[in-house]
Amino acid sequence: MRVAVLVLGYAAVLGVLVPAWLARASWVSRAPRLAIWAWQALSITVVVSVVLAGLAVAVPTVPVSGNLAKVLQACAMALREQYAAPGGAAVAAGGTVLAGALVSRVAWCLGATLLHARRERSRHAEVLALVGSHRSDLGVTVLDHERPAAYCLPGFRHRIVLTTAALEALDPAALQAVIAHERAHIRQRHHLVLAFAEGLHRAFPRLPLFRMAAEQTRQLVELAADDEATSRSGALTLAGALVAMAGAGAPAASLAASGGHVAGRVKRLLDRQRPLHRAVAWGGALGAAAVLALPLVLAAVPAVAVTGMNACLLPAVPPLSP
Repeated sequence: MRVAVLVLGYAAVLGVLVPAWLARASWVSRAPRLAIWAWQALSITVVVSVVLAGLAVAVPTVPVSGNLAKVLQACAMALREQYAAPGGAAVAAGGTVLAGALVSRVAWCLGATLLHARRERSRHAEVLALVGSHRSDLGVTVLDHERPAAYCLPGFRHRIVLTTAALEALDPAALQAVIAHERAHIRQRHHLVLAFAEGLHRAFPRLPLFRMAAEQTRQLVELAADDEATSRSGALTLAGALVAMAGAGAPAASLAASGGHVAGRVKRLLDRQRPLHRAVAWGGALGAAAVLALPLVLAAVPAVAVTGMNACLLPAVPPLSP
């Protein structure tokens, strides 16, 4: 039982204290890709911790086959004792139900989010096939529209879409910056990152952690795409393009260059913040990985203790009668 309490406490502390700190951290805008990984690791850790807590209290009631050797049965009994919880079978059954329900809920919502986004992209792609025209020199699909806009439809058959108004409003350098931004979304698989965050929020809409993770991830993928675009063009060029397309809409399940808080993105580009040092970024990534691995370590400690025994104590055997 102490393992379950420890893992649940770990999840509660992370889920309550870390999101507010991470949302206000000053380094986030300097390393958006690291921040995306931090939010993902935090979300996964909380879910995995709760699942492991449920499984930990279920261990003591796992039956051992009578066909196994007695030495294995003795080891299993020692393992049960390490994970023993007051309440017996009732608590263990509740842990099993909790773990199963949580995994099922997350899997269902993630699958539904991915399927819905794929359907939306497929529908819009069918429309573009009818009303759009391909520009082979730019590698984009052009849509006749009076408002300047640029967005991408990610996925296996990805495409970048620009409106005719955007082609007229942007000079060649700004146009290349916007296209580079959209290619960054596709290359970095931001649609999958967003689907993961939004799927968890859909699964647990009342938990602030997953709401904040979804909101922050939507902003961070835009910053990450901005960074890759500015490595190919100037920050001022991209900032001007964002201002020209501010307020432009985009279809569902797409990623638009005008997404997120455009004013904040433009200010960030004009401030020209220096990225985190590579060593610092790697240290942060390893720290997030450690946060993710810790509940697995905590849940496995009792099992490791049993495997470290020189021998499992066998049950007492009565002497044979002559």
